[in-house]
Amino acid sequence: MFRLWGKILTKNKLIKDITIENPDMTLNRTRKVFQAMDQICYEFDLEHPIWLESNISEFKRFDKTRFFQDNFIGPIDFDCLEIHVIEED
Repeated sequence: MFRLWGKILTKNKLIKDITIENPDMTLNRTRKVFQAMDQICYEFDLEHPIWLESNISEFKRFDKTRFFQDNFIGPIDFDCLEIHVIEED
């Protein structure tokens, strides 16, 4: 089972969170992450953030990254969106 935790934070306080599960063993990790991001953005009514090089390297090293205002085209009303892989196949 693959599980990704998405959180919206403001001033280091949790505002909203969601856990996305994907039991499909035929998908690779990248597809599971992007499908989970689609669901997170839909549930939180957000545009998709832009993955910068810093996000990619941080996610590869720690299975976790934060998206700030620089990652979004439009304005956001929170400090960051954090995603974290909490379980992997």
